[in-house]
Amino acid sequence: MIFALPLTGFLLAGTPKATDLPLAMLLIFGTAKLLAELFERLGQPGIVGEILAGVLLGPSALAWIAPNELLIALADLGVMFLLFRVGLEVKPSELLKLGGTAAFVAACGVVVPFLMGWGIMLLWGEPQIEAIFVGAAMVATSVGITAQVLASKGLLQARASQIILAAAVIDDVLGLLVLALVSSMAKGRVNVAEISLTAAFAIGFVVLVAKWGAGTMVKVVPRMQQKLRVGEAEFALAMVMLFALSLVAVYAGVAAIVGAFLAGMALSGSIGPRVRDLAHGTTELLVPFFLAGIGLHVDASVFGNPSMLTLAGIIVLAAVVSKVAGCGLASLRLGKADAMRIGVGMLPRGEVGMVVAQIGFGMGVISQNVYAVVVLMAVATTLIAPPLLRIAYRDTAGVEGEEEGFRLG
Repeated sequence: MIFALPLTGFLLAGTPKATDLPLAMLLIFGTAKLLAELFERLGQPGIVGEILAGVLLGPSALAWIAPNELLIALADLGVMFLLFRVGLEVKPSELLKLGGTAAFVAACGVVVPFLMGWGIMLLWGEPQIEAIFVGAAMVATSVGITAQVLASKGLLQARASQIILAAAVIDDVLGLLVLALVSSMAKGRVNVAEISLTAAFAIGFVVLVAKWGAGTMVKVVPRMQQKLRVGEAEFALAMVMLFALSLVAVYAGVAAIVGAFLAGMALSGSIGPRVRDLAHGTTELLVPFFLAGIGLHVDASVFGNPSMLTLAGIIVLAAVVSKVAGCGLASLRLGKADAMRIGVGMLPRGEVGMVVAQIGFGMGVISQNVYAVVVLMAVATTLIAPPLLRIAYRDTAGVEGEEEGFRLG
């Protein structure tokens, strides 16, 4: 039975059936884990298989499943829990020490990709505003992919890994400002006051939670836990913290996953192993929907035009070179090995790049073909990053296998 879900609803051949939800979850989760197992046996990162599961099930291959609101919601939850879980393993004090280097890495990882994307599209003969939106889409970094690879290998405490995580948070703030600016330009006006206020809120939120969140939670969580009578009280508190900071992050102007990461980091010194185990179980359930969801967005039909295929290849190559070169050169003083790890770690665009493209497409400033090119770039960089990370970190001692409950791939 072919399971074709339209982009705006959750339907099977017209009328929704009681089997739709469990069938969709079975297909996505089962196929993702099956391909992950296959790739691990072939010596490749399992998450590549999980992303390809989405490509296989999606419009480009079997066309059994297409993105819809429910699957997108599951994917959003998956990446939120992933970043929350990563945050639980990060010490705020160590991350803050690397703030200067991370800020420089993030800045270079924004400027270089933007200029390359913008320049390539102008040389290709595309309109100015479309070129600017493509440049903005190339700015994004989807830290969820990198975080999952590093976590599964026990490498979150490595210096390069800490810089990647810190730079990705800063990158999100900078990317927000770039998106706000280009969206204003598309509307024909630039509201400097509004953009400045958004920047101030976003930066203030990140600094406040990163600097004082952990210390506050060490005092608050034990007291709250003693007063609560509900089952799994500590986990309930952690979930409230996760969703609350994710919500505040959105209101502050940054992505919900930044709030999820900061929530985990704030709770890293105040919760016990039971909460970590429960968070891991939820993450293990939801992350395949995030990974497969990236693959579901691929639609290869638009690349029947050789010109578009050539442009897609150029954009993907520029997306790789710009992040590796920009972020790598910015961290070169740490040594060539760490510079390469940081450059590769900032490479995935994932769902963040696709969101920028969707905004431009919705505003009518990006054509269907260019939208498809940007989506392909986002998926391709996400697929390329895990194998490159494995190579870049091959000489780094991790704790793979020590924490069975933290193997996410």
